[in-house]
Formats: sequence, C-alpha cells, structure tokens
Amino acid sequence: MLLKKVAELLLKKKLTIAVAESCTGGLTSHSLTNINGSSKYFKLGLVLYSNQAKSGILKIKTSEIKKHGAVSERIAFLMAKKVRELAKTDIGISSTGIAGPSGGSRKKPVGTVFIGIACKNCVVVRKFNFKGTRLQIKNKTKNKTLLLIKTCLANQ
Repeated sequence: MLLKKVAELLLKKKLTIAVAESCTGGLTSHSLTNINGSSKYFKLGLVLYSNQAKSGILKIKTSEIKKHGAVSERIAFLMAKKVRELAKTDIGISSTGIAGPSGGSRKKPVGTVFIGIACKNCVVVRKFNFKGTRLQIKNKTKNKTLLLIKTCLANQ
C-alpha cells in the first residue's frame, strides 16, 4: 500500500513533513496521519482554501496570487516552501487546484492541479489535469501527492 510505504520511508529516514493543501481540503493530511506512529513524522497540516489564508498564514504576497492565480505553479511552489519553513520540517508539500464542478476556465479547466514538494535543497512542482467528479479529483490529487512523496523519499 502506497500510504504505508510513505510512512515507512519517513520513519526509516527520520524525516518530518508538513502539508499546505487547498483543493484537497485536508485529505492528504488525513491520510498521512492514518498510520500509527505518524506523530513522529507529521508536524503540521494546513487547509488554505482562501487567498487570505495563503497570504496571512504562509505570508505569500497577495501580489503573487494576483499575478499568477491561486491555482498556479508559482503558488504551489511558495506553499510547499513556506509550509516547510513554518513547520521547520524536512519536507513541505502543497496542493492547489480546481476540484469543480465549477470554477474552471479555458486556461485552467476543472481538474487542473499543482502539487509541490519542498526539500532542503529544492522545490519541485508538477501540474496535473485530472478528470472526474469533485471527490474523484480530490482523491486523485491526494494519491498523486503520496506517490510524489514516495518517489522523493526513495531518491534521498
């Protein structure tokens, strides 16, 4: 199971993680804490649904959000970086996207998601275009986030 493997790697490598999520509404944090012993690696989970929360809690400049949009590579980058700094963890994770069924546009249709991972020396952001219902998009985002964490941990 993917979640169990992520937890095993975090525990084995003695790494800590913090999550800043928007479109998943806490689903990623919920999953990461569903493993016994998760308090050894999971330090902080934030659900930042509004732009005010992103700027107020993570100190992302409102000008950045206006320039790039809340659902963007840049904001996912900043969310991952800043949640890692805020929580003083080894890894910071972010997700921002449009789960639908409304809110999409031609440039950013429903299912557009950016997932960020920040480690000591780098921040990587991936863009995805998921299909499905709101709940399916949220679950696909959570699953892809866990897969990206596993890949990142396997390479450390």
